[in-house]
Amino acid sequence: MQQEILARLGSFVAALAVLGWLEAARPRRPRVASKARRWTANLGIVAVDTLAVRLLVPLLPVALAALCQEKGLGLLPLLGLTGVGGLVLTLLVLDLAIYYQHRAFHHFRLLWRLHRMHHADLDLDVTSALRFHPGEILLSVVYKLALVALLGPAPLAVLIFEVGLNVCAMFNHANVALPLALDRAVRLALVTPDMHRVHHSTDMREANTNFGFNFPWWDRLLGTYKAQPDKGHENMVIGLNIFREPKFMDLWWMLAQPFLSGRNS
Repeated sequence: MQQEILARLGSFVAALAVLGWLEAARPRRPRVASKARRWTANLGIVAVDTLAVRLLVPLLPVALAALCQEKGLGLLPLLGLTGVGGLVLTLLVLDLAIYYQHRAFHHFRLLWRLHRMHHADLDLDVTSALRFHPGEILLSVVYKLALVALLGPAPLAVLIFEVGLNVCAMFNHANVALPLALDRAVRLALVTPDMHRVHHSTDMREANTNFGFNFPWWDRLLGTYKAQPDKGHENMVIGLNIFREPKFMDLWWMLAQPFLSGRNS
């Protein structure tokens, strides 16, 4: 447990520092909202989410994986898929599962009401990756627990996936201008900021594309890939067509958004 906490906290702080510096040095888009106000709320929601999970979920995915390993439970041990092969398969299966979870949060109305808080951010930067409603976080944890119980993966594989998911999400939400040639190369293996930014367009036809967080392959294989926004990255509008008033950048109004009405609610 202590190693998991150190890995998560260390990777979070390092990614926030490096990507925050890159955003200042090579921004992709000018900001339209107050950075101080947004960062205060977006980092505040992390504290709320962490508290909710610790209070309401008795067992987290890495701990459950250790328990399954101790008891020999799950499909992977049953099939003899351990070692490097089991690790790679775990990373692929969990990432595909998160891709489908993301699609579900867009497709089903009640799930969308939770998820739209993430999309209501008026700018996209490294802290946007942390901006998820506690209700969505709790459902996501339960979903991952079910996957771990089914698969019975190695605890190390689950830890690598969890840390990788957090760091990759922070990377692909970052307001960083990658050279176009580098972006084309990186997005063959990882979701890049330019690729994921399309998903945060106010145009819902674009927002319903590019669901991947880690690997870009699922969008390409399953028909949800869009290379670039129609208006270009500098001219596209980020966020939703609702919740654009400054008050919705504040923590309490963010938490209230699932219960508020709107045209695309």
